[in-house]
Amino acid sequence: MRNAGKIMIAAVAAALSLGACANSEEPSPDAPGTGPTVSAPAPAGAPSSASQAPPSGSVTAQPEAQGKECTADDIKVTGDPGKKPEIAIPDTCKPPAKLLSKDLKQGTGAEAKAGSQLEMNYELVTWSDKAVKDNSYDRGEAFKLNLGGGDVIPGWDQGLVGIKQGARRLLIIPPDLGYKEKGAGGGQIKPNETLVFVVDAAKVG
Repeated sequence: MRNAGKIMIAAVAAALSLGACANSEEPSPDAPGTGPTVSAPAPAGAPSSASQAPPSGSVTAQPEAQGKECTADDIKVTGDPGKKPEIAIPDTCKPPAKLLSKDLKQGTGAEAKAGSQLEMNYELVTWSDKAVKDNSYDRGEAFKLNLGGGDVIPGWDQGLVGIKQGARRLLIIPPDLGYKEKGAGGGQIKPNETLVFVVDAAKVG
């Protein structure tokens, strides 16, 4: 009986040890963000409690708000241009079906056009959960892109046309110009998500 008891204790200890090893090998949900690229990784600093990607073939619908579609004026942005902003999305209107842009601060110099080399600081908030998913301010490095080159989501290639150096612009990007039905970041950005960006034009070349 003593030997049987020792065998039972050893088996339980081995099972607990294996479980601990399995948990320690789970990949971290946080990976460095690299901006609004076509195939974005998990955004930097995203909360570990964010929802996982839905099963294949399913579509996550955003909660329906009552009333009309939101306009750019309905989105409240606070904070000084050039510094990390605060973005507030209301519950009283629906996400717009079309790309919306609004300059919150005017810039100077030449307007950005296809082929322009841009350096942009940005913050991204997703509409459905009103959570910050990525920003460049915490990394201390502006995101570089060739406008119109197809390296970023279409909402950026289209929405940044005309921006001038020093400007701050609000972009509200519908799913078809963002990450569409695929989402991004391993479930951090849901399928068919509306994206709200505030961008500061650090350089327009």
